[in-house]
Amino acid sequence: MLKEFKKFALKGNVVDMAVGIIIGGAFSTIVKSFVADIIMPPIGLLLGGVDFNNMFWVLKKGVENPGPYVALSDAQAAGAVTMNYGLFITNTISFLIVAFAVFMLVKGMNNLRAKEEPAAVTTKACDYCYSTIPLKATRCPSCTSELKAPATD
Repeated sequence: MLKEFKKFALKGNVVDMAVGIIIGGAFSTIVKSFVADIIMPPIGLLLGGVDFNNMFWVLKKGVENPGPYVALSDAQAAGAVTMNYGLFITNTISFLIVAFAVFMLVKGMNNLRAKEEPAAVTTKACDYCYSTIPLKATRCPSCTSELKAPATD
């Protein structure tokens, strides 16, 4: 059983998948930072200084401090139940950027793959009985009709 597991774990596909997951996790961290630190501050500034990390609705006030809460961390510290729609917006933008990057990566990989050449034509249909015959045939083996001479290149 150990040999089977070693054979499975060291297959190229499993190793490739593991590398992809690790790189994807690192890429996701970079994209989250890009969105939170580069994209969202200017968007918030354009919308009148809105901080998306502190956009939330209080569903139930906290027991220790009934509010109002200036920041999400204040509401969470007070034990309030919140709906964090600002974080949802930020995560949605992160997802869209990651999805677009993956789309472009897959598209690039597909373009790099060698396009398969169509197989050379080796047969044709008989003009009389429509059976399949070799391309260079001058007489049909099925109906014995004489065929046009094959074109020469």
